[in-house]
Amino acid sequence: MHEIEPYYRWRDDYVASEDPRSPFFDTKYSEFEFDKQIYNYLIHPQWDFFGSQTLYLKVLYADYDRGYAVIEFIGEWNDALHNDIMTLKREILDLMVTDGINKFILIGENVLNFHSSDDCYYEEWFQDADEGWIAGINFREHVISEFKRNNIDYYINFGGNLDDMNWRNLKPLQLFKNVELELGRRLN
Repeated sequence: MHEIEPYYRWRDDYVASEDPRSPFFDTKYSEFEFDKQIYNYLIHPQWDFFGSQTLYLKVLYADYDRGYAVIEFIGEWNDALHNDIMTLKREILDLMVTDGINKFILIGENVLNFHSSDDCYYEEWFQDADEGWIAGINFREHVISEFKRNNIDYYINFGGNLDDMNWRNLKPLQLFKNVELELGRRLN
């Protein structure tokens, strides 16, 4: 797991640690010391800790004018034991919503498991997003099944092209437009 880096090709466009509005502004990273781990597995030092012991993230892009953010995750999303959604909501998402972000693209290909509790914080996040949306991109099939089994897919959009999107070949705005188009088709 230590070799899985957060996506870095958009660093010319956006770096969360250099964004004064980012929850990770002024964060310093080690290039050589592996200081983060999930259970007994070290992970790449570029991932950001937000309070969860099993789930890390990286804000890959935030566009405050268009109101969207792209967030990549790694690890185990565990609401049952660690209430990861509460921590994510309070420590990261609330700050982003306050700054005008209401459309969230969640990259989940490195989320290995999901353990649910209740949907209260997902509902709150969905309501905070108001005119926006939350989309899950490339989550693993068994993880999506757990989200669906617990009715969280009511708040986070999965399925169709979102489950197999070749997002790495796109620039952030292109990804945003593709996701927006996909979600627009569902409403029509």
